[in-house]
Amino acid sequence: MKKLSEIFAHLHRLLELEKEEGLQQYQKQMILTPLRERREKGMTWYPIQINAREIGAGESFYLSLERLSHRGQNHSFQVGDSVALFHQSARHEKVSSVSGVIAAVWKDNMRLALPVDELPDWIDHDNLGVDLLFDTVSFKEMEEALGKVAKAENDRLAELRQILYGLQAPHSDPKGLAKFSLPLFHLNPSQNEALGNILSAQDVAIVHGPPGTGKTTTLVEAIKLTLQTENQVLVTAPSNTAVDLLAFRLLAKGLRVLRIGNPARFEEELGPYSLEGQIAQHSDYRFLKKLRRDSEEMRRMAQKYKRSFGPSEREQRRLLYAEAYRMRDEAMALEKYIVDDLLRQAQVIAATLVGSVNKYIRYRRFSTVFIDEAAQALEPAAWIPILKAERVILAGDHCQLPPTVKSYAAAQAGLSETLFEKIIQSQPQTATLLRTQYRMNHEIMTFSNEQFYEGRLEADASVAGQRLGEGSDDPLLTRPVEFIDTAGCSFEEMSHRETQSRYNPKEAELLLRHLRQMGLHLAFQLAPEARAEVSLGIISPYQAQVEFIRTLLAEQPDLKELFGSITVHTVDGFQGQERDVMYISLVRSNAKGQIGFLGDTRRMNVALTRARKKLVVIGDSATLAHHRFYEDFLAYTERIQAYQSAWEWMTGE
Repeated sequence: MKKLSEIFAHLHRLLELEKEEGLQQYQKQMILTPLRERREKGMTWYPIQINAREIGAGESFYLSLERLSHRGQNHSFQVGDSVALFHQSARHEKVSSVSGVIAAVWKDNMRLALPVDELPDWIDHDNLGVDLLFDTVSFKEMEEALGKVAKAENDRLAELRQILYGLQAPHSDPKGLAKFSLPLFHLNPSQNEALGNILSAQDVAIVHGPPGTGKTTTLVEAIKLTLQTENQVLVTAPSNTAVDLLAFRLLAKGLRVLRIGNPARFEEELGPYSLEGQIAQHSDYRFLKKLRRDSEEMRRMAQKYKRSFGPSEREQRRLLYAEAYRMRDEAMALEKYIVDDLLRQAQVIAATLVGSVNKYIRYRRFSTVFIDEAAQALEPAAWIPILKAERVILAGDHCQLPPTVKSYAAAQAGLSETLFEKIIQSQPQTATLLRTQYRMNHEIMTFSNEQFYEGRLEADASVAGQRLGEGSDDPLLTRPVEFIDTAGCSFEEMSHRETQSRYNPKEAELLLRHLRQMGLHLAFQLAPEARAEVSLGIISPYQAQVEFIRTLLAEQPDLKELFGSITVHTVDGFQGQERDVMYISLVRSNAKGQIGFLGDTRRMNVALTRARKKLVVIGDSATLAHHRFYEDFLAYTERIQAYQSAWEWMTGE
């Protein structure tokens, strides 16, 4: 094994490669693109006007603004994006800017959170605009975390580092389980086994949760039980979506959850449980609000003085500014008292990996840190919350989606390998595989089970035999898996001119024909109300195919009338979700047998395990069979009599 110094030096280099790639992509999109073109593409709003402003918690301002040009046009701004509010001179040169985060956004309006204690003077000028920003904060925090882990000596962090890299054996205390009432009868044996592993672990434990096995349920119970012996835990995940899911589940258990981070980046329903929301509900908030309001009023009065005034006016302005700053300092002290009070009362602090260095908890330590979706976390990011931990619990599945890595070179050199994977490899005794899945018909489950989980999974009796057409003898409804082979049909893939993403028009049309036929068969089987409850999704690994299918659906509104709703998205867009029926359009069809990133079999594992009752996969076997994974899939569909050629299907339609 490499020396630790070499491991961390290598990680630093990979992180730098990733940062450079992200910056290059940003520069190509923003810096090197003229303002006129950025406005047309919806990447910049200019000019804008500010309609309202208000002071928020934590030295921040909120601005409500709207764009005055290209109104009604689509744009690229999303809630949670980092942006720059900028001011340009009359000659269209960018003069000044301040960074912030989008709290809310609509077609032509935006609410912006600016983490500043004072707005710049130019905020009241004309020629204002908003640009998307490249986020350097995450890279800075990851680099700092790696540096601290590499330098740690003779402390708990150094000990955890040795254990997580397999250089030292982890410790556990099975006798400690006597404090808890195990097993929990609403959990299955492997979930209870995972709980026992977590509660007895003194250093690290892993919950390996394949699709539909109740990973989140297990983790929530583990957190609840841990809080029987600890006052507070830190719960983290790579994404705001994953943190929000856990926060909702923990709140439903009656736990006191404090969601840390920018409210603009997480679910609106969690607002009352955010730090900002809790501050607003605190008994001392009215005093804080008055101090802020009075401070802003004093500052505004001081700014009314112009340059051409005498000594008495100058003195008056000085006194007004002094009083404004005194009130601001008093408000900051009161806010710190309120925040400390809220942190003391919380049982669960919930934040993203990078968000765990929020200024309010930056130096706070925790007996236990939980990291969910750890198999999607870049290793440098996973170390950020571990810096605060006495012990760490990780949950995830390294057989599903890997971390997002923009730099191909960095990914190939190891940045896509996670700390979660390294621990499972070096300390396999710390991991428990959840073995019972509650989502899929057993035929939908079996291929992934054989490919990724050594056949160790089993479908619970409640789902093992579930089918779309219960009680029907219609094979279109009762067959859980179908593969429709387009080989020989001349369904050639195409490349999108601007994005180079692949799409396959004929395959998309065939998919919708199959969907229509299934809907018509369902109409004979189910009443409209029952049919509306059938959830349906369409996945394609290629964004261009997703857009093409969405366009076709918009042109055939009667298709949506056959079902309650139809969601079309990429694989990543369906992570963590499920549907009764799932279609997958594989797109690739070419004479060279090239399948591109279909070769990322972990991503396909996600796609193949989203369906509960019926899975329909459409693709070209002549192209796909060049890869062993798809060759095995084709053999599996033949084995369970789920294979059908497109010609056969169309002529038999």
